[in-house]
Amino acid sequence: QVQLVESGGGLVQAGGSLGLSCAASGSIFRFMPMGWYRQAPGKQRELVAAITRGGSTNYTDSVKGRFTVSRDNAKNTVYLSMNSLKPEDTAVYYCRLGPGVFALRSYDYWGQGTQVTVSS
Repeated sequence: QVQLVESGGGLVQAGGSLGLSCAASGSIFRFMPMGWYRQAPGKQRELVAAITRGGSTNYTDSVKGRFTVSRDNAKNTVYLSMNSLKPEDTAVYYCRLGPGVFALRSYDYWGQGTQVTVSS
């Protein structure tokens, strides 16, 4: 069982910045891709940013150039740095470990979510 603990959400004015962290338990973190997702009220959960075990990243178009995903395998932690925030970035942000397979076992875990609110 893997536990993901997110932190760093909050309220910020448009144009401001926030940083999110997600710490994973156990030792599987370094072998798994990690992702940040978000879900706004009345909308489906969407992928915001992802990072592979090797450090390759990809972003949804709406956050390119503003958000940066990174990972520290020594700390079992993935980060999301968010700059130039817009009201439409308001959502609950979730981190995800996986999905992936290691040693014939599948891994797909979600954090509890952290609220990000951007005021106009």
